Formats: sequence, structure tokens, C-alpha cells
Amino acid sequence: MPRASPRIVCLDLDTFFVSVERLLDPSLEGKPVIVGGKPGTRGVVTACSYEVRRLGVRSGMSLTRAGELAPNAIYLPVRQDTYGPYSERVRVMASEFSPIVQVASIDELYMDLAGCEALYRKPKDASDDETIRRAVRELTARIKLEIGLPSSAGIATSRSMAKVACGLAKPAGVVLVPRFEERAVLAPLGVRKLPGIGPVAAERLAQLGLTTLGQVADTPLPKLRRVFGAWAEHVKASACGEGSGDLGRDRPAFREHDPDGETVGSISNERTFTEDVRQPEILDAMLCSLCERVCWRARKRGIKARTVTLKLRYSNFHTISRSRSFSPTCSELELYPIVRELYEEARDTRRSIRLIGVGLSNLGFYDEQINLFQESERLHETVDAIRQRFGFDAVRIAAGSDASRRVDPTRTKSRKR
Repeated sequence: MPRASPRIVCLDLDTFFVSVERLLDPSLEGKPVIVGGKPGTRGVVTACSYEVRRLGVRSGMSLTRAGELAPNAIYLPVRQDTYGPYSERVRVMASEFSPIVQVASIDELYMDLAGCEALYRKPKDASDDETIRRAVRELTARIKLEIGLPSSAGIATSRSMAKVACGLAKPAGVVLVPRFEERAVLAPLGVRKLPGIGPVAAERLAQLGLTTLGQVADTPLPKLRRVFGAWAEHVKASACGEGSGDLGRDRPAFREHDPDGETVGSISNERTFTEDVRQPEILDAMLCSLCERVCWRARKRGIKARTVTLKLRYSNFHTISRSRSFSPTCSELELYPIVRELYEEARDTRRSIRLIGVGLSNLGFYDEQINLFQESERLHETVDAIRQRFGFDAVRIAAGSDASRRVDPTRTKSRKR
């Protein structure tokens, strides 16, 4: 039986933090709003309304620069605990709509509607494409009606193409890119429209005379390797509209080799974000996830670690690492506070993060001491048994797990040892 045509949907909550603030204070509707803090203070714009985007303000911009461009805007602080429940309501609604939902960030998720045409078809639909397009429009309309949040959606045959289509749909629209038309849609777009091409790469491409994705698609690989190195083939394929139509449930990068009792070397996991990240809740969630992962792997080996290393790579590729030793442990409940402290000491809040990693070393079989975490060990045994049967992501227990549920680490590129 032939596989259904890929139907990947990227759903993005438009100006999410601003939209939530407007729900809580309707007087902000239609006014220029910036969420992040006071103008001129140290910090960055977390979100901004379309009214100030016309003035050149963008997410990630310093509040000092934003104050210069939009001195008359309304500046609001970030309320960390306010936005999560709205994101969760959207996720629950999407789960009722699609058999596969994966959360990318607090304001973005992906759905796989492959084979769902018959489920949503209506007599007036002219084609399967029209069925899916209409159904997704109904979902965004329901999100607006029942939750009050505007959203945009892109539908395509791959994740990266759906992301691009979602950008073309903003604000509050739905765009479907039919199969075999991906390259034609991408060709006239600027190179920054492709996920993964940041300002540095765009500048280097411009130096080669490449400013559109069509030009990138037509450029020989040797020339692209001067900009992207080993990623050149992937970038070229994406610029041609090629990509996987399978979101998947688990990824091969997480099939680590952890032989029982192995103490040589280290245990580490890293995540390279598809887009540079600055939001604290996303980075916190990833720290939690990585601590859980490396501790779970240590317990699978039956060993403990005495040293943890935090690795951060910023958007300009500057990389730092910080390490700390402690009493032997394989518990994320003990490890996470240490990693979080290292992170707070090392983090440069002026820069976005491209990669984050956690590693364990000084591995071994350490003598049992008075255990203050007996309840935690019983919890780990139960959790690990569930994971053994249903997979790692079946249950999450690390500190900050509320944030972890809003960020699916499978939506990042990964590296492990």
C-alpha cells in the first residue's frame, strides 16, 4: 500500500507574548507593544507587535535600540508564568486535530496530517490539498475563537518547507505549498527565509553574489561548502524544497551506545537549535532535558559521575564550557541545580544560543554512602522501567518539567557521545 503524501503543518502563534498581553488587557489592541522590559535597560525584545515591526524593531534586538526606534511604544515586562498555560491549551487543541503533534517552542508546533484527507473531506472540496488547507484554517479559526490567539500555518511536504510557508502566511493566514512546487516557491525568496541561514551566513552568501534561495539551489556544492562546510549538501537540498516528510517519534541520534558498566570516556548530549534561541524558558527546558538524558544513560550503565560539564555555543560560534565536581551521582534531581548554577554563571544574555550541551565524566562504581535521596532512587527505578517499555520521552521528571513539555527536544539537531 503506497504511503500517504506528506502533510507537515507548522503552526505559529503570531506575536505570542504580545497577543497574550492583549488578551489580558484589551486596551493594548492595535497599539505598538514591546514585551521584554523597559527601554534602555539591559535586555532584549522578547516579542513585539506588528505596529512596531514597521519601525524596524525585531525580536532579539536590544531594548536600548528598540527604545531609539520606537520611543512611544508600550513596554511590558516578561511574565514567565503567564504564557505557558495558553501555549498548553493550543497544544491540547492541536492534539485533538492531528494524530502527531510535536512542540518546537512555546509559540510553535508541528503536526503531521499525512493520510487525514478522508477524515476532513467535505463534498465541496475540489482536491485533497483544498481539504487539508480548509481543515487547518478551521483549526486556526478555532484557536482564535476559543483561546483568543491569532495564529498562522504553513503546510508542505517537509518540515523546513512548512516553516517557510508559515512565514509567508503571516499574519494570521494559512499557506499550502503543493508537492513538486516547493522549488518554485522558494526560488524568489531571500536566503534568510530558509531556516538555519542566519545573518552571518547570509552575509557570506551575499559576498558570493547569492541573495535568493533560487541562486543557492543552482550553486555547485563546492562553492556552498565555502560558507556551510559539511552542511552545504543539506542547505542546497532545502533550498530546492527537498526534505523529509516524517516527523518521527524518536530520532537515530538518541540511540546512544551505552554498554553496561562502561566507565571509559564520558557521557554527553548536545542540542543544536535549528534557529538561535534567546528565550529563558526554552533554554531552561533544554537544560532539564539534557540533564535527564545523561543521567538516564548513566543509570543504564549502572554507574555514577563525579564531574559535569556545561557547553554553550553562541550565535557567533563562540563556544565556552564550565565544569564542576561533586559527590558521585546519577540523579538529575541532584545534577540539574548544579548545571543551572553553571549556566547562570556562564550565560551572556546579550547573545542568542546556537548549541547547548551537558556531559558527565569521572565515571565509575562508587561506594554507597548515606543516601539522602532514597525516594528519588525509587522514583528513578519506576521512571526508567516506563522508559524501557515505552521510550525515553514517555515520562519526564526533571526540574522545570513544565517548560520541558512546551519544548520538544526532538525539534533540534542533536549530537551525542
